[in-house]
Amino acid sequence: MKKLLLMCAFVVGVSAVSFAQNGGGGGRNRTPEQMTARLKDSLSLNADQVTKATAIFTAQAKSQDSLRTANAGGDRAAMRPAQTALRKVTNDKILAILTPDQAAIYKKQLAAQAARQQQRQGN
Repeated sequence: MKKLLLMCAFVVGVSAVSFAQNGGGGGRNRTPEQMTARLKDSLSLNADQVTKATAIFTAQAKSQDSLRTANAGGDRAAMRPAQTALRKVTNDKILAILTPDQAAIYKKQLAAQAARQQQRQGN
């Protein structure tokens, strides 16, 4: 019985550590560097664009943290309009640093992301 209990505790501990290392939210809570790397790969950003994108995503992360701090009560519905506005501003800034070809691809990516989100909300 002790061995079974010890084994269960071990499995739970390992699961907790791996969940924490993943960042938890299944792809959410990416760092500005991770977000930039993803764009760099999908849009073939040059060095100047990478620098600018990292700065944009860093500013977004700081603003997002401020929103979360201000909403310590956890009312997501109240925070949603501010998050949507922040996302729009960030996307507009990213679009401003892209070439027309890159911007077209980025807009397609945003549309696909919105479609996936709608599908998740519908399910």
